[in-house]
This record gives sequence, structure tokens and C-alpha cells, in this order.
Amino acid sequence: MQREIERRGIPTVSMSVARDVSAQVRPPRVVFAPFMMGHHFGVPFHRALQRRMIAEALDHLVHAKASGEARVVPITWAQARNEGRAIEEASGFGPQTSAGVAG
Repeated sequence: MQREIERRGIPTVSMSVARDVSAQVRPPRVVFAPFMMGHHFGVPFHRALQRRMIAEALDHLVHAKASGEARVVPITWAQARNEGRAIEEASGFGPQTSAGVAG
């Protein structure tokens, strides 16, 4: 689908957490985050990271020099998860509560 959109003159960028799949599919532009499957934008409640991932994608969309170019976001899943846990706890959504209600 991404290639068909590109053929119509609309640039695209793909978000990936599976480098091997991206290497096989070879999308026109891809931003790779070394996160868990299904967590392309990071972890819940981590708005700064989610915005960063969107900014990385938009920046790559504008600045990629060649088709198939990949950008790797320099953050680990462990780092993202630790930051996310701290945000959850500070917001009252940590492991001791459920949806902000003490359990």
C-alpha cells in the first residue's frame, strides 16, 4: 500500500519495530524503534516519547535522501519502559492502582 501511495506522488514513512520484516519488505522510508511488537510509539502515558516518535517520522519523511533509507531511533525498550513506569506512578496509574483507583 505504501508503494502505491508513493506512486501517486505522496511521500510516506513507515514505523517499524521489526527490523527483519522491514528489511524484507523494503518500504520507501522507515523509522525503526527497538521496542516490543505493537509498541511502535513507545509506552502508555509517555507523551514525550510518543511525540518524539512522530517527530522522528516526520523529520525522516522530509530528510531521507534515498528510497529504502531507514532511521533508527536511539532509545532502548528498557529505557522507554522505565521512563513509562515512572510516568505511570507519578500519574497514579502505577502497578498499585487500576485506572487511577486504589486497589
